[in-house]
Amino acid sequence: MLWQGRSVRRQTGGRIKPACGKRRVDIGRSPAETHIGEARRKLIRTHGGNQKVRAMRDNFACVSNPKTGETKKVEIKNVEVNPANPNYVRRNLLTKGAIILTEAGKARIVSRPGQDGVINAVLIE
Repeated sequence: MLWQGRSVRRQTGGRIKPACGKRRVDIGRSPAETHIGEARRKLIRTHGGNQKVRAMRDNFACVSNPKTGETKKVEIKNVEVNPANPNYVRRNLLTKGAIILTEAGKARIVSRPGQDGVINAVLIE
């Protein structure tokens, strides 16, 4: 797992003496890496006993048209551009900000599939 606590070094390179050591709360999880495919979700227990829904795979997105204001559930064909990582395009990974090709046209993902469990997008054409 990934430790997401504060760095031991200052921006200048000097050392910070931490007041406390590492805690289990500071551990992060591996990314969901949502793919295009048959819908699969995963429930994760988070801090305080709450739950997070992770979309592991999904082939539908709720795409809204900003001009008309209507939202439709459409099928995702493939990933066109992903500014987070160019390698994600080859692997068809769905992240926030990725531009996907759908039946309705090109759309940008505005939700976080690995955190929310849904894929919401806005048409850009």
